[in-house]
Amino acid sequence: MTHTRPTVETAYRQVTAPLLDELDYRIEQIDGQLPKDLRGTLYRIGPGKHQVGRSLLHNVFDGDGMISQFVLDGTSIRFRNRYVRTRHFQHGQRSDRIRYRGVGDQITGGPLANIGRLPENVANTNIVNYDGGLLALWELGNPYRIDPDTLDTLGPTDFDGRLGFLGAFSAHPKRDPDTGDMYNFGLDLLPTPRIRTYRVDRSGRLHRLATVPMLDLPWNHDFALTSRYLVFVLDPILPNIAKIALATHSFIESLDFKPAKGTRFLLVPKDGGRARIVEHEALLHVHVTNAYDDGGDVVVELVRLDTEWTDFRRMTGMVNLDTPSTPQFPDSRLMQYRITPGGTVIERELADRSGEFPQYDWRRGTREHRYSYLAGAGGPAGVFNAVLKVDHHTSTVTSCELGDSSVGEPLFIPRTPDAAEDDGWLLALNHQLTENRSQLLILDARDPEHGPLATAWLDHHIPWGFHGTFTHRIAQPDTATPAL
Repeated sequence: MTHTRPTVETAYRQVTAPLLDELDYRIEQIDGQLPKDLRGTLYRIGPGKHQVGRSLLHNVFDGDGMISQFVLDGTSIRFRNRYVRTRHFQHGQRSDRIRYRGVGDQITGGPLANIGRLPENVANTNIVNYDGGLLALWELGNPYRIDPDTLDTLGPTDFDGRLGFLGAFSAHPKRDPDTGDMYNFGLDLLPTPRIRTYRVDRSGRLHRLATVPMLDLPWNHDFALTSRYLVFVLDPILPNIAKIALATHSFIESLDFKPAKGTRFLLVPKDGGRARIVEHEALLHVHVTNAYDDGGDVVVELVRLDTEWTDFRRMTGMVNLDTPSTPQFPDSRLMQYRITPGGTVIERELADRSGEFPQYDWRRGTREHRYSYLAGAGGPAGVFNAVLKVDHHTSTVTSCELGDSSVGEPLFIPRTPDAAEDDGWLLALNHQLTENRSQLLILDARDPEHGPLATAWLDHHIPWGFHGTFTHRIAQPDTATPAL
């Protein structure tokens, strides 16, 4: 069989092409050797299709959420994928008509068809372990509960009515490794702009923490956690009220970057004390890695984007376009920001190689970590084609280069519960573009340059996605789903 190397024009279409089928099979082709001690279940999530029936959508944030499950038992890998049964997905099974507004896609009919409508929850951004099961997350609405064995959708949850007015629950909750509690936030535009913060205890009960009113509430995707604070880095990406109110533009087109406003570091005490705001020059970022307290200082690390907001925004809306252009992920740097008790912010560059989807050893959450792992920018698709490892102590970057590929977020799995930091594996889902098939890559985190220890080849591709989680619990996909 001959394979054709993808061109720049075709690669991004390959990466975002839909997977319409729901499959379940044992992976037959595995190159290399599976680590016998790597046992558990990997879950990945992202938009599986950007269409409603046969009507095409164009923004990466608007595709229906699809979960991929990889069950690893030490000797084999079983794959399964299922779509989250949101209202948006179910409508698309019956109709070609775009009925719901998206983040970047409008309902046909102009402003009158869109006015007063918020983007629809497509549950496509992150998946996390919760209360013996899973939550599929999206920015502006309720999480969806997912059966961890069958991947069946058990329905949305508002934590017994304890979420805010809009029910927003961010896609990036953080766990305190000492207590097991999960922290998160939600952005409320109505009835007044505010950031709501939450703690979910180990029994699954949600507790409201501080609510911080902000008249110029920015869009914010992520946050970090220390032993004392929820740490927000609020870039000046601000809603244009007139555009939003009149629905003349899509939601993402109604967000403007206002550099004169600067970036605000918001520190919200976990014990309910008064929030603190520290002003800084304007930054642009999407994801943070970790944060920790160092004496009286608070340290937070993130991927800083070296681009214009308008260019980044435009890059999100190029799915299903019949154009020779392709998005190019912007230059970026892994950065550290140290906030002193007096309000000084000290900036340090950790790595200058462009990448995104930063990860680390989750056991090091709320405390200093030495190694970060990222998807490295590059390749014909304009997204990511390398797995990067950054040593914070030496500022060295090592990598596993993947050629004509589109690789996702690398997750670190420790070899044993008490293994040293970096002693474990990196799991990454990679779309090999020449063969147009996806692979689960297993790398030794200590030496990614060596290449994969094992490569599990799927029979098909998985569309470009966002985030994932791992549990040492081995899923049983044939288990019956409990009644709703």
